[in-house]
Amino acid sequence: MTSHKTTQTMKPATAAKKLGVYLEATPAEFQEGVVSRTELSALQADPPEWLLELRRNGPHPRPVVAARLGISIAGLARGGITDALTTEQIDALKKDSPEWLEKERATQAEVRKEAVRIKEKNAEREDQPRPPRS
Repeated sequence: MTSHKTTQTMKPATAAKKLGVYLEATPAEFQEGVVSRTELSALQADPPEWLLELRRNGPHPRPVVAARLGISIAGLARGGITDALTTEQIDALKKDSPEWLEKERATQAEVRKEAVRIKEKNAEREDQPRPPRS
């Protein structure tokens, strides 16, 4: 028996997500084809100009927008942002600093603080000796 090694492929949407870019802004040949793991690795290692341009100026997908604003994706939705934004639009939001953005940043800071507290509490629990089982 001979085993055939099949090339793993993914849909363009999955590849775009892994690359951190907005699918609708990618070239047509990227959107219409499938992407192999080898091709994805090549795009990550040596990005073509279109990929560099998308990462630099956008439009950016919601996870990237949220990260650049320092808030959650749910916070974006609460703020009324449902579409992809360009770097220029993100920078304008940061500069204008609307009330909803300040509130979401504060919420995100609290979430991070709580995550650190829980992690430390769990680490302390791990360090304590366990009583022997009977």
